[in-house]
Parts: sequence; C-alpha cells; structure tokens
Amino acid sequence: QVQLVESGGGLVQTGGSLRLSCAASGNIFSINRMGWYRQAPGKQRELVAAITSGRTPNYADSVKGRFTISRDNAKNTVYLQMNSLIAEDTAVYYCNAEGKIQYAWAVKDFASWGQGTQVTVAS
Repeated sequence: QVQLVESGGGLVQTGGSLRLSCAASGNIFSINRMGWYRQAPGKQRELVAAITSGRTPNYADSVKGRFTISRDNAKNTVYLQMNSLIAEDTAVYYCNAEGKIQYAWAVKDFASWGQGTQVTVAS
C-alpha cells in the first residue's frame, strides 16, 4: 500500500502563488508517474499536470505558463508551483502516483490518490 500526503493548499488572492507538495510512502519499488488533478464544485476531476520518472512534464492548457510541476525522486515527492492564480483555479487538488510496490514475493503495480487539499483563489 502506498500513501500520499499532500500539503500547501490555502486561500490566496488573485495573482498570488501557492506551492503544493505530495509525499509518497510505503513499500515503493518505483514511481513512474506523479500528477496533480483538481475538482471544482459541480465539475469532473481534471488533470492539471503530470511528470514522469524522467521528469518529462505535461500540463493542462489552462495552466500552461503559470504552473510548474517538479519531483524529487529520492524523496518520492512531487511539487506543484502555482503562480498567477485566478478564481478558476479554485478547487480541491489531488495528488496521484502510479508505479510498482514491493511485496516479499512479488512486485506489483499500484495507483494511489491523496486525500486532497483545498485551493481557494479570492477575486
């Protein structure tokens, strides 16, 4: 089992910045992809940004140029630097990780979600 713990959400004014962190723990063999998703009230969960183990990022069009995703493989941690925040960025942000978990007898795939952290941008 892999646990993801997020931090860094909060309330910020339009144009402000926040940095989210997500640390993975457990019997991790490897993490291939880590990402951030968000879900606003009444809307479906959507991908914000993701990054591979080789640190290749991809972003939703709505956040390109404003958000930066990065990861520290040694710490199994992914970050999301959010700049120039706007009201439309208000949502619960969820961390996601996909990779392989080590058992005594095998290595198996896993996909885990964090509990979510609220980001509110006041206009």
